[in-house]
Amino acid sequence: MEKRWNILQADAQKISFLQQALKVHPVICQILAQRGISTFDEAKDFFRPQLQDLHDPWLMKDMDKAVDRILAAVHNQEKVLVFGDYDVDGTTAVACMYQFLKKVHSPLDFYIPHRYREGYGVSKAGIDFAKENGFTLIISLDCGIKSAELIAYAKETGIDFIVCDHHLPDEVLPPAVAILNPKQKDCNYPFKELCGCGVGFKLISALAPQLNLSDEDVFEFLDLVATAIAADIVPMTGENRILAFHGLKKANENPNKGIKALMQLSSLKGILHINNLVFMIAPRVNAAGRMDDARKAVQMFIAESYEEALHYAEMLHSDNTDRKEADSNITEEALMLIEENEGWKERRSTLVFKPHWHKGVVGIVASRLIEHYYRPTIVLTQSGEYAAGSARSVPGFNLYEAIHACREHLLGYGGHFAAAGMTLELEQVDAFRNKFEEVVSATIDPALLVPEVVIDAAITLSDIKWPFYNILCQMEPFGPDNLRPVFLIRNVMDSGYSRIVKEEHIRFSLRQDNTVITGIGFNMAGKFPLLQMKQPLDIVCKIDENEWNGERSLQLRMIDFRLSE
Repeated sequence: MEKRWNILQADAQKISFLQQALKVHPVICQILAQRGISTFDEAKDFFRPQLQDLHDPWLMKDMDKAVDRILAAVHNQEKVLVFGDYDVDGTTAVACMYQFLKKVHSPLDFYIPHRYREGYGVSKAGIDFAKENGFTLIISLDCGIKSAELIAYAKETGIDFIVCDHHLPDEVLPPAVAILNPKQKDCNYPFKELCGCGVGFKLISALAPQLNLSDEDVFEFLDLVATAIAADIVPMTGENRILAFHGLKKANENPNKGIKALMQLSSLKGILHINNLVFMIAPRVNAAGRMDDARKAVQMFIAESYEEALHYAEMLHSDNTDRKEADSNITEEALMLIEENEGWKERRSTLVFKPHWHKGVVGIVASRLIEHYYRPTIVLTQSGEYAAGSARSVPGFNLYEAIHACREHLLGYGGHFAAAGMTLELEQVDAFRNKFEEVVSATIDPALLVPEVVIDAAITLSDIKWPFYNILCQMEPFGPDNLRPVFLIRNVMDSGYSRIVKEEHIRFSLRQDNTVITGIGFNMAGKFPLLQMKQPLDIVCKIDENEWNGERSLQLRMIDFRLSE
């Protein structure tokens, strides 16, 4: 698949100023300038994030109301229910809040709704559970902002709600005692991009001094907060960067028992990086909710012994194995469906449906199909009497608006710019497919159907040295708005030693002037003939570390390459 190369630019004056101040490679200064860093102090805050630079939690709207209500519940020995969504952000948020309150309050339980029986967010079943068991306060985490009717129902039954959420509020807010959400229009909290667990963490930070608890009692949850930040794909800037930086430190020095158990099961050796949280912990926690019941993810995070944590981690690991198998089988079937329907290949959208596909993985399968056919994609399965499924977009295309334009064929839908879900009558599937294609074809910019590679800077092979790489590593943790830098290197030659490995990948050996460096290009074997032409190449890559027989060396992780112009 051809890719568009987009080379970022930065203000030359800012680069020059930073170079004088920092005395580092000009390319590092260029990348910092692109990321909004223009002074020595901003660079210092970026490279050395400090916990004391976190904002005062009391700046968040309704923090006083939330704290007062929880203090009253503790004082009056009320039964408190900690309620959260079934994904990583929700389960880590519940684990943090539950363990924190447990230090001072025992009439306490937690509740995770079942993905298929109850659906996303605050559920009637959850409120009824609270009512039947005498709970008078529910703290909802990573959900609740859109649950106005259900929270009104809880209020009628004598249950108060504190909502900690980060999703965009609707015009009508729920009748909760307190709503903590920095995205509220009249909330003056300076950082708007916290995840759900991050909002819960701010409530814990405000509560601790009131309950005579120390900073240590708050910071022990930083590794769980970092896991939520990594998994929820929120911007890795501002407070998220500080929390993720120190959370990773905690995960490496003294991890939560659940994180430690998952590291053990994933055979992870050495230092834990943010991408380990994304690819090792997040899929296993999410798999619990997709394949079974996410309650056990919280049980793993709050386990009092390592053995207990491992017991639940093994269940999550097993769910993830089932998830991978389902995901792989369904992706294969979906690709065959597209192959069999000749006209579908040329479309600007994809919609596939089979009644037996597992509902828990259709969103993942939609993402997989985009890797093959780069266009907005919907994967549907049968759920009871209806068809239901998930949609994923390509960057830059508003998927929610496109689905909204097809609403005549749908029973219900919800989502945002990049992802959505929907339910429809089985006999509407074909009509929905055609309407979706019509809407996408009419509204998508054709350029968005070609994958874009965003390149931070052009370098030469001779720039790739340990001091340069070590500074790049100090830019971690990486994530949205602070991605691992991508480089363009022009006019390199194959040294003659590049080869195909395991039939799918290329082991590169490249030369430029007197510098030779190796690299790996996963799933690039199809482009090997370009190397055999013995002509100059332009390559796009990240810089990586390779360890072989105890020897460390720098290598390239290839993203794309083509003949030099």
